[in-house]
Amino acid sequence: MQSLPAPRLVATDLDGTALRADGTISPRTAAAFARVEEAGAMLVFVTGRPPRWMSGVAGALRHRGLAICANGALIYDLHTERIVESHLIEVDVLEQVVAQLRANVPELAFSVEYEGGFAHESQFPLGGWDSKAVGGLRVGAGTLTSQPCAKLLALHPRMDPDTLHATVHELVGHLVTATHSSGRSLIEMSAHGVTKATALAVLAERHEVKPSEVVAFGDMPNDLPMLSWAGTSYAVANAHPDVLAAVDHVTAANDDDGVARVLEQLYGPRPLDYR
Repeated sequence: MQSLPAPRLVATDLDGTALRADGTISPRTAAAFARVEEAGAMLVFVTGRPPRWMSGVAGALRHRGLAICANGALIYDLHTERIVESHLIEVDVLEQVVAQLRANVPELAFSVEYEGGFAHESQFPLGGWDSKAVGGLRVGAGTLTSQPCAKLLALHPRMDPDTLHATVHELVGHLVTATHSSGRSLIEMSAHGVTKATALAVLAERHEVKPSEVVAFGDMPNDLPMLSWAGTSYAVANAHPDVLAAVDHVTAANDDDGVARVLEQLYGPRPLDYR
């Protein structure tokens, strides 16, 4: 692997990238993240996850780092486990998007991520995390769009994810920014222009960090804007084909500590007992 100067900021996706397939953080990866902060660099987790899915990550990492959640809509401080900034889809836009998509793709089911929780239509099947969550409201479409949200999600029972994304973008791309990351036919929509890259760029500028001083890691299409913006980009070996084609480098798969391997090259190894 080519020797590179240690970046001032490390930005990494979580699911499918830094986390193992079972959703956990390996001791090696946790130790590598600790080494980043010890070296004086910024550690930023850039994820599609909402903050309510971040508690376990924060605990496993000893509350290190900052998180850009909901694909750029929410900035979450892992040290305090609090949202510190938000960029929401306003109600009038939300209503237009749902109406337009429902009229043209009638089998879609919707859910929303608010700053402090989530709600879903009765026909929206919940995934593993949300099926166990307390506080997720089953509501009608009118209630679903009654307050600003961080992310609107649309699920189709059968359509290919890439095809569905193209369809959604064509219909409402002037109103929201759509992407996908789960491998399911699930489209994630943020406020127009909000991506992982826009949030990361603002954060970096505040700390006087240039894109050339950033290394980023990802695996799915929602990571592409961030990977294109960062001075150095890595995909894990298990990444989506579009991501593998777009990055500067490819590292080992998420289950093989691909992110940690690169960070050890950049910042040096650290004993696994990182507490």
